[in-house]
Amino acid sequence: MDTQKWIDEGYNFIIEFGPKVLGAILIWIIGNWVIKVLLKSIKKTMDKGDYDESLKKFLSNLINWILKIVLIVVVLGTVGVETTSFAAILAAAGLAIGLALQGSLANFAGGVLIMIFKPFKIGDYIQAQGEAGSVKEIEIFTTKLTTPDNKEVIIPNGSLSNGNITNYSTENKRRVDWTFGVGYDSDIKKTKEVILEVIQKHPLILQDPAPAINVSELADSSINFFTRVWVNTPDYWAVKFDITEQTKEALDAAGIDIPYPHQVEIHKEG
Repeated sequence: MDTQKWIDEGYNFIIEFGPKVLGAILIWIIGNWVIKVLLKSIKKTMDKGDYDESLKKFLSNLINWILKIVLIVVVLGTVGVETTSFAAILAAAGLAIGLALQGSLANFAGGVLIMIFKPFKIGDYIQAQGEAGSVKEIEIFTTKLTTPDNKEVIIPNGSLSNGNITNYSTENKRRVDWTFGVGYDSDIKKTKEVILEVIQKHPLILQDPAPAINVSELADSSINFFTRVWVNTPDYWAVKFDITEQTKEALDAAGIDIPYPHQVEIHKEG
């Protein structure tokens, strides 16, 4: 009798829940296929729109997880689980997690803002939060920079998105500034000619806008010449260092006195 009873109960269970389980499995399979198709379509759309690679990955993962959660809720509802109770549990858990991880959520929101508004992209040289370097990676919660001396700096996206950001790579051209100091006995016209000759010989310096050499200050021990030129952004540091060295050599060769010890002041820039 007990065996027959178990068989009858098992049969009734299969009759009652079998179609629901099969329906849930079918929905899960079809749902996953639909999600894959949608993600491929979204990826193609983003590729055509020339979206940043970090943004494409971020959005694809976010959409994938949202659709998977929706699919799980639908599958549970098909089996017979009360989805309203399930949604309430998720909401309560989300509130608790949100309160515990307020900083992380702020960083997540900051990452979303960075990827949407794109104040910088991977490879750009930026200065923010007291740090400067090339953008190595933009993650969901943090952004990684590589400094010129090859150190990795990790900045939370929350503070990064709410602070000032200087992007040195956005524009195609940059201005390079120097202040060259010469002695009071030096000839101003000759000094300008020597500096200008050095500038005109350098192949990376642009002639439009034209270079500018002006007496900027009569200091305590020197006449200071403020010198400005324009270069293509990737050539900034090469020109900065070359002209500093070549101007010193040219002034020495022309017999123009350079006061010791601050014969050349270089404006600090990123």
